[in-house]
Amino acid sequence: MSTRGSRSEKVKRIFQQFDANRDGGLNREEMAALVVAVNPRVKFSEEQINAILDEVFRTYGEFIDGEKGLTFDGLLRTYDDGAGDVDRDFDALGLELKPSEEKNGISLASEEPASSSSIADERVMEPHKKQRTVAWASSPNHGIVFDDTWKLVDDLEILIKRLKSKQSKDGKVKNDNSDVYSDPGWSRELGPSVEIPEKRVIWEESGHDYAVFVKELGVLRSRADGARSREEAFDGHMAIGRVLYEHFLIKEALVSFKRACELQPTDVRPHFRAGNCLYVLGRHGEAKGEFQLALEAAEVGGNQWAYLLPQIHVNLGIALEGEGMLISACEHYREAAILCPTHFRALKLLGSALFGVGENKAAIKALEEAIYMKNDYADAHCDLASALHAVGDDDNAIKEFQKAIDLKPGHVDALYNLGGLYMDMGRYQRASEMYTRVLGVWPNHWRAQLNKAVSLLGAGETDEAKKALKEALKMTNRVELHDAISHLKQLQKKKGKGSGTGEEAYITVEPSKFKVVGEKTTLRPELAVALDIRAFQRITRLNRCEVELIKKEMNESDVPESYSGSGIPEKSIRKASLEGILRKLLKFLKPETFTGAVKAVNQKILSVLDESELGRVDLGMFFAVLSPICGGSLDKRKRIAYDALLWRPVNEGRAQISRADAQRYIKLLRAIYIPSHGISEILEIHGEMDNSLVSITEFIAMFDDQEWGFGIMSTLLKLETGDRTRHGRHVCSTCRYPIIGSRFKEMKSHFSLCSQCYSDGKVPPNCKQEEYRFKEYATESEAVKDKCLWFNLHSKGSSPPAS
Repeated sequence: MSTRGSRSEKVKRIFQQFDANRDGGLNREEMAALVVAVNPRVKFSEEQINAILDEVFRTYGEFIDGEKGLTFDGLLRTYDDGAGDVDRDFDALGLELKPSEEKNGISLASEEPASSSSIADERVMEPHKKQRTVAWASSPNHGIVFDDTWKLVDDLEILIKRLKSKQSKDGKVKNDNSDVYSDPGWSRELGPSVEIPEKRVIWEESGHDYAVFVKELGVLRSRADGARSREEAFDGHMAIGRVLYEHFLIKEALVSFKRACELQPTDVRPHFRAGNCLYVLGRHGEAKGEFQLALEAAEVGGNQWAYLLPQIHVNLGIALEGEGMLISACEHYREAAILCPTHFRALKLLGSALFGVGENKAAIKALEEAIYMKNDYADAHCDLASALHAVGDDDNAIKEFQKAIDLKPGHVDALYNLGGLYMDMGRYQRASEMYTRVLGVWPNHWRAQLNKAVSLLGAGETDEAKKALKEALKMTNRVELHDAISHLKQLQKKKGKGSGTGEEAYITVEPSKFKVVGEKTTLRPELAVALDIRAFQRITRLNRCEVELIKKEMNESDVPESYSGSGIPEKSIRKASLEGILRKLLKFLKPETFTGAVKAVNQKILSVLDESELGRVDLGMFFAVLSPICGGSLDKRKRIAYDALLWRPVNEGRAQISRADAQRYIKLLRAIYIPSHGISEILEIHGEMDNSLVSITEFIAMFDDQEWGFGIMSTLLKLETGDRTRHGRHVCSTCRYPIIGSRFKEMKSHFSLCSQCYSDGKVPPNCKQEEYRFKEYATESEAVKDKCLWFNLHSKGSSPPAS
C-alpha cells in the first residue's frame, strides 16, 4: 500500500514524464499520450480519445491553466477521484522513485497530505490535525469542510480510544483476520484507506462500556445537529460516520449516514456509504436500495459525481450478488468497466459472476484482463482456474490455482477447488493433501473433511478414509455422511469376501439386452431422461414452486411487446429482468442456492431460448417451458403451459393457440429436456406454418405423445413421488450405495440395481448374461407382496428367490 506522500511523488513523476514542453501543464496532446501509455492493451480510436479528453477537461476545468492544460494538482485530483490507479500506472510506465523520494515506514494516518486544491487543504489547519486525521479527511470530494467538524472528529477519536482501551483490558475486543478467505469483492471508493480493514475489530456491544459510548456519541450527534447551517450539520454527520466506519463501528456509522441522507437527500455520498454499512451488516436488500438511490442521484447530478459512478455500479453489483442475483450483478460490473476501463476489480467481479452463471468463456476473458492489470490478484487467479477447469483446460487451471496459493498460501477457496480438480483427474493422493491444508486453515470445514475421506478411499487408504469420515460426522449429522459410511462398510464387506482387488466394479451392457417384467417397470432409456430432468429439478428446486405462481406472474406482469428477428411479436425481456421473476418464484431459496438454480436455468433453458445470443428471452415461451417441471398435478402443469402459450402476443385475442406455436413449443421442450434430440429438431418447423387452432384437449394429446411429444411426464412424476424411498438394507450391486428411489431387481441372478446404475446399463461383472430381465419395485412393500405371491404359488417346498 503506497503512502500519501509516495503517491504524490509518483503522480509528480508521471506528470513530468508527459509534460514534454515543461510548461507546467498537460495539453490535449500530452494528456492523450498519457492515456494511451498507461493503457497499453486498449486500442483507442480517435473518437474515444477525444471523448476521454473532453470529459477530463470539462470535469476538471478549475485545474486547466489556459493553453498549458491540466496542472499537476489537477492530475493528482483525477487520481484522488479514482479515475486511475497510481501504482499500476507508475509501474506500467516503468518509472522508479529515487531513495530520497520514498517515505517507507510512515503510516497512512500520520502521512502529511500532498498539496491539492481541496477546501480542507486551502484552510489554515493546526499541524496536529493534519497529522492525526486519516487520509479521507483531506480528500477533495469526501473531506471535512467546516472547522467545527474537526472538533467533533477529535472528540470522537478520544471516545473510541477510551472504549477500545476498556474493552481490550477486559478481553472483549477482538480482531478477526479474514485474510485466508476469498475476497468478497468489496469495492474501493477512493483508495486503500476506505476499504474494510483486513483485521476487523469485533466490538462487545452488550456491556456497560459500550452503552456509555453510545450515550456520549449521541451528544456529539446533537452537536452536529445544532450546527449553524444544514451544510455544516451534514458535514458533521458524514465525518462522524466515516470515523465510526474506519473503526468498524458499522451500526453506529449507519445511523450517522442515514441522518446525512435526511439532511441532503440528493447527495450521492451518504447513500453510497449507508449502502456500504448495510452490506457489511448482511442487510443486502437494503444495501441494494441505498446504492440504487445513490445511482439515481449520481445520474441526475451530472459530471459532479462522474468519478464515483463506477464504484456505485460495482457495489450495487456486489449487493445484488448478496441476494443471489448474479445476472443482474453482471450488468453493473460491465457498466463499471465501461466507465473506468482500468477498474481491475470490476473486471474480476464480472468474470467471477459470469462463471457463476455458467458463461465460462466470457468469464475467462474478463478474469485474464483483470490479472493483466493486477498480476498479484490472488482471487482472480483462483476464479480463472475454476473457469479453466470448467472448460476442460486442467493443466492451466492447476497453474492458476498454484499462483493463487503462492500469493496467499492459506487461500481456502484455491486449496479446496484444487482438491476437487485433482479428484476429477483421479489424483486422489494430491487431492487429500489439498483438503488437509484446507482443514489446517479452517478446522471445521466438514465438506473438506468429507472430500478428504473420499479422496483417501480413491487412493486405497480405507482405514484413513474411515477415520476422516467419522471426523466429518462429528462436524455435521447430514444424511449423506451416513450413506457414505454405509457405502464404505459395503466395500469392506465385499473385499472381505475375497472378490479380488483387481476386479472391475461393473460392466456396461447395451440397451437392447435390458428387458422389463410387468407394465409398471420403466424402460431404461426413458428412465435416463427422467433422471436427468429430476436432477435439474433438484438443483433449481422448481418442483417446490407451485405452477399456479406462474399463472399469477402472467396476470401481474406488464411486459411491452417487441419483435424478434423473424418479425414475430413477443413479450421479450432481458435476462436480468427474467432473473428477478425467477427470484420471486423461488423466494424460499437462500441466495447461494438461488445462484446455483440460475446457473442451471441459464445453461439448460436460456441457452436454447436465447438462440440469437442477444440477452433477451420470450417470457411467454419461458413460462410454458418451465410449467411441466414445477409443482402441482400433471393436468394443472399442462393447463398452465397452454395458458402461457395463449398469453403470448402471437396468440393474443384468440381462445386457442395455433398449431405451429404448439409444435414449436413441443420441439423446444424436447430440445431442452431430452438432450439426445438437440436444437436441430426446432429447425424442422420453419417450413410452411400451420395456423389452424388447437384446443386444450388436442394440445394435451400432442403433449402426451410418447414418440413426438413429451410423454416422459408420467415417469418424472413417479420419480418425484418416490425418489426418497429407502429399501431397508438393500444396496446397489454395482455402486454399493444404499438404494433410494426405485429398486430394479434382475429376475434370474437376483441382484438389485439403483435407478442410476439401471439407466446407465451397469451390472455386476460376475453376472454376465445374454439377456437381463428387470422388475421395478417402487416400495419395499411391493417386494414383500411379490414374495408372498411366490410362496402361495410354490407351497410345495421350493425356496423363494433371494432379494
